[in-house]
Amino acid sequence: MSMLQTAVTLLGAVGAAMVLSGPVMAVQGVRGRAEIRRELRGQGISFPRTGPPAVLAGRAVVTGPQARAFADVIGDNVLAATGGRTYAQVSAELMAAPGGDDELAALRQTAFTGQMLRASLLNAYQAWQVTTLVIGLGALLTATGAALLTASIALAP
Repeated sequence: MSMLQTAVTLLGAVGAAMVLSGPVMAVQGVRGRAEIRRELRGQGISFPRTGPPAVLAGRAVVTGPQARAFADVIGDNVLAATGGRTYAQVSAELMAAPGGDDELAALRQTAFTGQMLRASLLNAYQAWQVTTLVIGLGALLTATGAALLTASIALAP
């Protein structure tokens, strides 16, 4: 087998492998996205009927971008509840309070709970972004594989 034939055969094999693996990646991305939707739907989270973002008022949180938007709502609510202080700042104030402070303790719990909910929603958003990347890379892999396969057919002696 000549060097050209070997190169053409290799090009075709790589192209075929890419054409086969690209759709697998895309399907896995779509499945991951469906899992995120299922998990978010199961939480029963809905945007408040009043307040920002008004365009989402009353809608259920079922996508990554919606999870990100709701995380921002929670972040704003936590800052409003704590007077603009973070969990760490409220916690430091509580630790510095002689004999403790029940009001600060409750405020720290509110900040902690809000930040944990916010972090969970941001994780859903990040997972959504990864599925977008996987779907896109699967499509790119498929297209590139098809081009390589076509080139190998055209170059075949």
